[in-house]
Amino acid sequence: MTRQNTTGHGNNAVEVRGLVKHFGDTKAVDGIDLDVREGTVMGVLGPNGAGKTTLVRILSTLLLPDSGKATVAGYDVVRQPRQLRRTMGLTGQYASVDEKLAGWENLYMIGRLLDFSRDGARKRADEMLERFSLTDAAKKPVMQYSGGMRRRLDLAASLIGHPKVLYLDEPTTGLDPRTRNEVWEEVKRIVSEGNTVLLTTQYMEEAEQLATELTVIDQGKIIAEGNVPELKAKVGGRTLEIRPSDTGELNRMVGALAQAGLDGLAGATADEDKGVVTVPIISDEQLTAVVGLLGERGFAISDIATHLPSLDEVFLAITGQKATHQDDEETKLKEVAA
Repeated sequence: MTRQNTTGHGNNAVEVRGLVKHFGDTKAVDGIDLDVREGTVMGVLGPNGAGKTTLVRILSTLLLPDSGKATVAGYDVVRQPRQLRRTMGLTGQYASVDEKLAGWENLYMIGRLLDFSRDGARKRADEMLERFSLTDAAKKPVMQYSGGMRRRLDLAASLIGHPKVLYLDEPTTGLDPRTRNEVWEEVKRIVSEGNTVLLTTQYMEEAEQLATELTVIDQGKIIAEGNVPELKAKVGGRTLEIRPSDTGELNRMVGALAQAGLDGLAGATADEDKGVVTVPIISDEQLTAVVGLLGERGFAISDIATHLPSLDEVFLAITGQKATHQDDEETKLKEVAA
């Protein structure tokens, strides 16, 4: 069947227009428009129940949308699901390999299901086991694998068919920091080879490490999008940190800024533990005036720096919910829309 390109943007691996999905009275996906450029990582962020997993399931042909249109690698997700499945890979939130089969048997089986020849499936299984450092465990049943090994096998399975587009739905859930870093490096390698990745995550560090562009979803709708600096700029505000040469001058410096009306809406503060004065900055003019005033008043400064909000702060400001951190995975809930 002929591949479709509905919008004419040949450099988009994923194109979504007006996508809607209901579960009873709940609208899990509510009119989403989304473009993912070829050879990039699109990070999809959102709180639990935002609709991230539902979106991925529609784009991977596991769910039918109620309305709207989506194409992946040029194929329509509703009208051309069989062709699409041969050009995409999916790693879900939980390992989906068969625990009773050995790691090699899982990969060989998937190769055969993808119409590899027997020799081709054997070769590809061997390649992927080596790539993910699982060769020594190739003949062991997956039930004997550690959580990290299962996750690596699951990722290897999603890559058997040389997918052009890979969906990673919270791929590092439950992994220790070392294994998480290994997965990140593998994702970077996948993208460097020209593949496209759509990544759902609640881990801000993961998003900053991997994503080229970010889309924030809440209650089934896109509420913000752009790269990391752009999203930070949307939240607004910078913090100026000033370190005086004499930390005994911290409070006097705060007083001088307050007296001159340059301490920002939230006020300048002295952090004696860090030895710095922090000033909320709302404009370049204010920043210039602060530095100029301190020079005029004779304050000796050893260091000065400005900081945009962290991605965690951006997430909180946009969604009204705290982001999930690497050290509180045990409290992570399964998405309502899953």
